[in-house]
Amino acid sequence: MKTHDAENERIKRQYFIFLKEAKRNSEATVNAVAKALARFEADTKYRNFKKFHSQQAILFKRHLEAQTNQQTGERLSKATRHATLGHLKNFFQWLAVQPGYKSRLQYSDAEYFNLSEKDVRVATARRERTAPTMAQVKHVISVMPASTAIERRNRALIAFTLLTCARVGAIASLKLKHIDLVTGCIDQDAREVNTKFSKTFTTFFFRVGDEILQIVEEWVVYLREDMLWGNDDPLFPATRVVVGASQHFEADGLERAHWQSATAIRKIFRDAFVSAGLPYFNPHTFRSTIAGLGQSVCKTPEEFKAWSQNMGHEKVLTTFLNYGQVERARQGEIILGKGTTQPVMQADANQIADAVYKRLRDSGVDIRGR
Repeated sequence: MKTHDAENERIKRQYFIFLKEAKRNSEATVNAVAKALARFEADTKYRNFKKFHSQQAILFKRHLEAQTNQQTGERLSKATRHATLGHLKNFFQWLAVQPGYKSRLQYSDAEYFNLSEKDVRVATARRERTAPTMAQVKHVISVMPASTAIERRNRALIAFTLLTCARVGAIASLKLKHIDLVTGCIDQDAREVNTKFSKTFTTFFFRVGDEILQIVEEWVVYLREDMLWGNDDPLFPATRVVVGASQHFEADGLERAHWQSATAIRKIFRDAFVSAGLPYFNPHTFRSTIAGLGQSVCKTPEEFKAWSQNMGHEKVLTTFLNYGQVERARQGEIILGKGTTQPVMQADANQIADAVYKRLRDSGVDIRGR
């Protein structure tokens, strides 16, 4: 049974290089494209790309609709289908202008990978992000054990995420030298820290409670004074795994090395929330928690701009649009008049409106309603 086409493999490799080097896409994006192409090739029984035509795209859309998620067993979501088909459309449009393929492919045939307008609206709709409340996170931290080095690390890890709302990739790559307990900040230096879009910025500790700060401070002191670790050692080290007396792999303290991926960090979060009797919230949802806190404590455009910048956002609208949704319950309270509004003076509200208006105008967005 055919499992690949040699010519397809060569041209796919060229496309992956194009995405990474010319389009500057991340490794994760390139992997997503590779997965989409693998789905398509398996569906067409690895037919050579030079024989591509619109009917293949139409049939693949129908087959993709019937496929299921291997983990959940449910049908693929419209968002997943939309992303997969988008990767394929871009690939075949690129392929149609490559030497050896120009005379074989029609550029317009790639358009047949489009979903219906209705499905696209469903796939791209902005939905409410669920995030833990501050009380839930603090409860999880308060019931976490801290008798061993691994347990202390796990508790400090969740406390640190609340304190800084750092992304999981950055957390896994931070070193001890990147945290400054005197100033109360972390230096997310993209030369060494895995930040989004390789941005370098400083994050000052959010005021989320002295008990949270104390846990992080005690963890850093433990690493430096008890473990005698230095500046270039990881802030949150991986677990050392050894073969135990039972001839099975067992956890045996801390490894003086960074985690290779974020999988272990997410598992720590999952186990902590489940043990506390709460639904699992992944590390990234803490950013929504912190953004919500910012909406309630910031009273001027300058304050919210500083809050947004502290989260690593260059534009305050990024915080508003991606993390600043009003929770559904609070939305109902405001509209139905059952709750008091946030204590923001009208003058401050006008300042925020003026600041947003100016930013939109300066960025070239047409704000005249035409």
